Amino acid sequence: MSKAANDVVISGVGIVTCQGVGKDAHIALLSAERAPKAIVETEKFKPYPVHPLPEIDWSQQIAKRGDQRQMENWQRIGVFAAGLALDDAGFKDNIEACGTMDMIVAAGGGERDINVDTLIVDEGLKRNDRELLLNEKLTTELRPTLFLAQLSNLLAGNISIVHKVTGSSRTFMGEEASGVSAVETAFWRIRSGESTHALVGGAFAAERPDMILLTEAIGAHTRGEWAPLWSRSGLEGGGMITGSAGAFLVLESRKHAEERGAHIYATISAVEGDRGNRSAGNFEVRMERLLKPAAELPAESTAIFSGSTGMHEIAAREKAVLEHQLPGAAIRGFGGVSGHTIEAQFPLGLALAALAIDANAKVPPFDAAHEAPMKAGTKAAVVTTVGHQRGEGVAVLSAEA
Repeated sequence: MSKAANDVVISGVGIVTCQGVGKDAHIALLSAERAPKAIVETEKFKPYPVHPLPEIDWSQQIAKRGDQRQMENWQRIGVFAAGLALDDAGFKDNIEACGTMDMIVAAGGGERDINVDTLIVDEGLKRNDRELLLNEKLTTELRPTLFLAQLSNLLAGNISIVHKVTGSSRTFMGEEASGVSAVETAFWRIRSGESTHALVGGAFAAERPDMILLTEAIGAHTRGEWAPLWSRSGLEGGGMITGSAGAFLVLESRKHAEERGAHIYATISAVEGDRGNRSAGNFEVRMERLLKPAAELPAESTAIFSGSTGMHEIAAREKAVLEHQLPGAAIRGFGGVSGHTIEAQFPLGLALAALAIDANAKVPPFDAAHEAPMKAGTKAAVVTTVGHQRGEGVAVLSAEA
């Protein structure tokens, strides 16, 4: 592949999943000889299995206790992962570079105070003046910072405050598609010359009853046992098992990265998202179009990091398209080892793909019954996400050599 000054490269990776904190834990995951052990919480939210956060020392990236306290957990995860990415790229203490850095965040709708919600519902069962009750509780039970702390775009705000990233800022909402839009926006700003470097990513806190309620309300969440991603058709429930995670990337133009001597993990050659009705073969047609930039990749050294939710029907349809369009490439349903992370899923797939390419890893099957071993180390990667209700996205990455 010819190199150009405005190629979009990945120069920093910040990642946290149930598998560990930071890139080293995930390089080990991607380089292992066999599928990793599932790390799943099965009791706390029974009957719903969830992939939990590992132990994290928040002070490693969020030094002030006051900053830690005023954030909800999904924001702590995001700010922490963003700090890891900035550290990894060598930008953490570069005030000038952080001051001109684009920041693009994929975020959900914030968190709820479950204790206050429960209190209001319990009291409401005993009273008929529920409008008055609601006003009473909202003025007496919510701490003053709660509402601001819940706002989706405050994840970007907290990254600015803690890490001094103060260039342009955008926040996308909209489930899995928000992650695609965030990465796609950063990609085209750099490719067009509007920007030279950007911090992009998202976070998700799965260990929340309100989030489990949302997925269960549409019959999406698996109940009872855990199984690898492609092997869930026999389990009770919809096939999705969520996971707490954060993933941020530093993207740069090749010229900007090379001038400062940055380590380049991989080059992104294409990113695109789309959405529409999935019936009557529309989904397959859309995915086939999105996968066209990957058509010439060498199958034996290409890993496909599928961000599939695991939901039975759409997962099977996605896997069929991938096998047809990219025969011989190694498909890896990474949500089986990280959990499905909604807004963070696409950035997470890109982070894993970049690490696999940089390490030339022969990524082990994450579902041995449905995934074949790789024939060679990873030289190229395709990252997909298929939203649990709407929206698809594909990115294509390649090694530097």
